[in-house]
Amino acid sequence: MRDMLNGTLTQASAEMVSSVQHGLAIVQAKRWGGGAGILWSEDGLVLTNNHVLGRRSPQVTLFDDRSFKAEVIATDPEVDLALLRIDADALPAIAIADSTELRVGEMAFAIGHPWGQRGYVTGGIISHLSSAQTRGRRGVVPIIRTDAALAPGNSGGPLVNASGEVIGINTMIVGGDQGVAIPSAVAVDFVSNVMGQEYSPAPSEESMEQEPLI
Repeated sequence: MRDMLNGTLTQASAEMVSSVQHGLAIVQAKRWGGGAGILWSEDGLVLTNNHVLGRRSPQVTLFDDRSFKAEVIATDPEVDLALLRIDADALPAIAIADSTELRVGEMAFAIGHPWGQRGYVTGGIISHLSSAQTRGRRGVVPIIRTDAALAPGNSGGPLVNASGEVIGINTMIVGGDQGVAIPSAVAVDFVSNVMGQEYSPAPSEESMEQEPLI
């Protein structure tokens, strides 16, 4: 499976990746390093990981090289998500899938900016659907585990399905070779609560410890 995914992408997959890359942002809020972000809405909402943010005001750079100072709308360290806003419109927001319908074995692509390489793509499958223990009020949060390779610079970027829809937000590495993503249902819940809407993702049942590395 890995050999197949590391080979030449089909034309359909290549077109899908190109479309997703246009909805990807670079988020820089620390002196060194940075992460990725997802264009969540056409009117300037950008979603990323909370741990990508630092003490500096975040700077968001789009695929077309336009750069904006971003306002931090909300953060949730427990699920490692942050919602930003930039002064832009007509943005190519990425479609969001319902992660509660995911099945182990489905194809997944991680897109981000590891090692400063913009829009870098790795592929794999959904390896496991479980949950991670937290120290906050939730106790556990659902997570997606994938064998799509992640590295520093992938944080906050999308994990997408074969249709180019976001199924998760890439967050960390566990065990050295397993990527972890926050499910899109959790992200939708976070954004909806911030924006005054309602959405409740279905919880996972199995729990595991997490080891953030990116």
